[in-house]
Formats: sequence, C-alpha cells, structure tokens
Amino acid sequence: MFVDSAKVVVRAGDGGNGIVSFRRERYVSKGGPDGGDAGNGGDVVFIASYNQNTLVSFRFQKELKAENGKNGAKAKQHGRRGKDLEVMVPVGTQVMQDGKVIFDLTVDKQSEVVARGGKGGFGNAHFTSSVRQAPKIAEKGDEGQNLEAELELKIIADVGLVGLPNAGKSTLLAHVSAAKPKIANYPFTTLNPHLGVVKVAKDQELLIADIPGLIDGASEGKGLGDEFLRHVERTQVLLHMIDAYSDDVATDYKVIQKELKNYKIDLSTKPQLIALTKVDGLDKEIVADQVKKIKKVAKSTKIYAISSLDGTGMKPLLFDLYKIAEKQKQETAEPEEDRIVIGVEQKVDVWSVKVKSARKRVIVTGPKIERFAKRTDFESEDGVRRLRDIMRKMGIMHDFEKQQVEPGSKVYFGDNREDYMEY
Repeated sequence: MFVDSAKVVVRAGDGGNGIVSFRRERYVSKGGPDGGDAGNGGDVVFIASYNQNTLVSFRFQKELKAENGKNGAKAKQHGRRGKDLEVMVPVGTQVMQDGKVIFDLTVDKQSEVVARGGKGGFGNAHFTSSVRQAPKIAEKGDEGQNLEAELELKIIADVGLVGLPNAGKSTLLAHVSAAKPKIANYPFTTLNPHLGVVKVAKDQELLIADIPGLIDGASEGKGLGDEFLRHVERTQVLLHMIDAYSDDVATDYKVIQKELKNYKIDLSTKPQLIALTKVDGLDKEIVADQVKKIKKVAKSTKIYAISSLDGTGMKPLLFDLYKIAEKQKQETAEPEEDRIVIGVEQKVDVWSVKVKSARKRVIVTGPKIERFAKRTDFESEDGVRRLRDIMRKMGIMHDFEKQQVEPGSKVYFGDNREDYMEY
C-alpha cells in the first residue's frame, strides 16, 4: 500500500530522577552524600532511506516514543541514558508542525533529531560544597520534547511522467526499467506513483516517477485530485506524454499544462519534453499531423514520437532527459552548509520572568525558572529552599515585594497547577 501522508505524535524520553543517598558502611560513621545523577532521555531521530518508499507504517503506529533515562543510584552511580528511537522514512519526507516544515529529509542517510530527550536530574552528591557538606537535594529529570507532527512524502526523481489517464506512462516505465506498474487499457490504471531506475548509458542512470493520470480540474481536487501533484514538485524535468490516438492532442496538452500551472506552485515552468506515444501502429503521415497540432500550442518544447513497445524514438528521448536532468541538478544544487533546517527549537530569552498575582495565588512564568521548578521535588524542604534561593538570585522575590504579594500565597510555575510553594 502506498501512503504519502500521515500524522504522528513524537515523544522523546524523559530524563531520569537524581536521588538523595548517603554512604552507609559498617566502619564509616558519617558517610558523605553519594546519590548519583540520572540519565538523559533518548532522542527521536528520523533517518531518510532509499529502502523506504511509503509512510504506510505510520498509519498503524501513531506514537513514536523514545526510552526514558534511568534514575540515579547509590554509590554515585549514574543512571543509564535512554535509547534513541531511530525512525526510518523515505527520502523526500517532510516533517511539519502546524503546517510549517521543520525538517526536510532530501538525502539518503540524512538524519535529524526531531525531538530531544530531557536531561536527567542531579543526585545529592552533585550539590556537595565546602559550605554544604550534607545536601539533601535531588532533582527530577526534564520532560522530553514532544510534538504532533504531520509527515508528507514528496518523491524525489529525475523525471516525472505526466499526462492524461491511459497516455502510456506506466507502459514506458515498465519497458525501460525494472518497475512493475499495473498496465491496462482503461483510465486510472495507476493509482499510486511508481519509481523506476533507467540505465541510459554506462554510469548514466535516470530515476523516473510515474505520476497517476491527471484530468481537467485535478489541481482543484477532481479525479485523483492534487494528491499526487506534490510528487511533481521535486522532479528535475517533466515528460509530458500524449496518446497519439487522441482525437484532440492539442487540447490534451493544454489540459495538463493548465493543471500544472494552477497547482499551489506553478509546475508548468519546469523543464519539459513532450512524447507522442503509441506511434507503432500509425502511419507516418498521421503521426506527423499529430506532432504538427501539438507544436502549435507547445511552442518551442521539443516533441518526440515514441513507442514503448518496439522502442521507436526511446534512445534519443532518454538521452535528452538525462542531459536536462543533470543540468538542472548542477544549477539547483544547494551546498550542504547552506541547507536550511528550521527544527523545533526557537530562540527565546531563557532568563525572562513574568509574575502575575491575584489574591493569594501567584503564577511565575519564564523558561529558566519553570525548568528549575519542574526539576524540584516540592515534598523536599531542602529542594524548595534551593528553589527559593534561585528565585532570590533571579530577582523574583524582589518582584513579589513590589507587587505586595501576601505571605502564605501559593506560588505556581508556568502551566504546572499541581506543584506549588508557599511564599
């Protein structure tokens, strides 16, 4: 089954929790703190692969979850880092959030961290100092990143075959490559894009995509709609195929050009060649007349009269397609260092803080203070005392005084409405 879009929930692993522990041995009366740090949560990593050609697995696997980090242990033992979840996707997969592309996997073996695991919390051994020799403080681990992502596959090929249904696209692909698309003498035989590798000459190959037949109004969703027009976006050159047995080859040409132009991206500006197909059973005069009719509307676009069955006109067509595709690759090549990956992280002022108070309820927001609060064990007096010290150093307690926050008020942090400390 070919599937080129899916929605998934991506969850990185949470960091483990540090622990409070003190060394206890028979002949050691006052062992020092030995609570170990926790491990970080695993990342969710997407890897592009030519061995994948569909997103069908994500129709059944709606959640992608990496492993959580392990908690710290006694004797300063660090918790193990959570295992990364490596997700294989087809080359050409876009990862989107709220309709915006955050990652575009266009190269084989390209890998991107879509969600990062949370950092593990520190154990009490981490907080030992000359003035704090027996700390009873341990941190909770951070939550891993999570997002609802839309996956969309746009096939990357050298040549895209376009044309009305039954124009001979699948027949051409089947005869010049090892691809096995369904072929029959009725419209809409092909319901899914097919890829085939064509050997043009020694060390010269073309990756050709057979795009399901378009009809008038396809760009607006009619027929097979624009479901597969997205696969034309990344092809280097288009081969517009027209059935030589058509009663009006000029109209056939204009219908497809209109749909390419009306797509959300004007695809009619891509380099194109035209192939008049199935000429093996027609007289030369009829073929010449059909070519003449196409030339009137296709202007300077080069036209080839071909037969996929007996090979008529195929060699020069494939050779010219190869030349154009290679030229396009060189002109549109993007240096690796210039490739833009938006990612899911945005730059923010982590030290910014806002304090809102109403009656005996205070809400403190800000990236850094919220992170400290999430890592705090509110059932530990030492942990809460440390959080107060951090708030004092960040000037938050000064803001409380300016806003005349009443003693005994409950202080919440960010969206967390469960854990709180009293002012």
